[in-house]
Amino acid sequence: MKKRRTAFEFFVLGFVITVFLMGCANSTTQTTEGATDESIEVVTTIAQIGEPMQIIGGDRVNVTSLMGPGVDPHLYQATQGDISKLQNADIIFYSGLNLEGRMGEIFVKLRESKPILAIGDSIGKERLLKDEGGAIDPHIWFDLDIWKDALESATEELKQYSPENASYFEENKQAYFKKIDELKAEATSKMSKIPKEQRVLVTAHDAFGYFGRMYDIEVVGLQGLSTEDEVGISDIQSTVDLLLENKIPSVFVETSINQNSINAVIEGAAKKGLDVTLGGELFSDAMGKAGTEEGTYLGMYRHNVNTVYDGLTRSVK
Repeated sequence: MKKRRTAFEFFVLGFVITVFLMGCANSTTQTTEGATDESIEVVTTIAQIGEPMQIIGGDRVNVTSLMGPGVDPHLYQATQGDISKLQNADIIFYSGLNLEGRMGEIFVKLRESKPILAIGDSIGKERLLKDEGGAIDPHIWFDLDIWKDALESATEELKQYSPENASYFEENKQAYFKKIDELKAEATSKMSKIPKEQRVLVTAHDAFGYFGRMYDIEVVGLQGLSTEDEVGISDIQSTVDLLLENKIPSVFVETSINQNSINAVIEGAAKKGLDVTLGGELFSDAMGKAGTEEGTYLGMYRHNVNTVYDGLTRSVK
């Protein structure tokens, strides 16, 4: 009896261990805060898409953005690690409108195997800005209304991929869009207080066209829409003349752009007797570091509003 009972006990023990191991294999593990290995793997190019989509997707998604702080998407070339992340993604969102021009072929190839959306393609052409040569301005996240529509298209794609979570995504989106609307009201009120004659925003490259259109501010970018464009002496001189004519107190640099051209403008204005200061850093093609206020879309945008306001309302000496 003792020997048979021992064999039976071993049988039960083995069965319990097997069930436990199977349970471990089927259980979820944390991949990011609030996300699990059963979460939808979303990969985005820029953080202006990634951070809002993490909020909208909540704990049902795990979002990875390829381009971090200080990265210029116009010049960005995907690494082997990026390719791996894109291949392992369930859904890919990118801005489009030729912002990530050097990654176009990668998206075309991957589109055969998974859903990929250029969220800028959802915006009607009549709402898009163009330069003198007819190139579309891709910096659409600086128009809060347009960016809501772009994020709406990404949310709908997420709903189609995971219809069982559609109401959850919709609820999160509505809450987030309410915050964008509140920011719009705040920004509109503040920017309206800048004196009319000083409503000129000079930056290193032409990334703030939509921002200027929203708040009735003239925008001058020394480079064109792409940071690959060259800055000529005539560009610098004409900008200096504009500053002198309007007595503009400040110019601005961008976190992802070399500031040499802006420094040349400041020096040129000084030689003609105008004390133009560096109004501060603006976030254009990239957001701030993760974990900071500027590392969020709303925080980055609010930082720009406050920085522009402070710079352009400074007294001219």
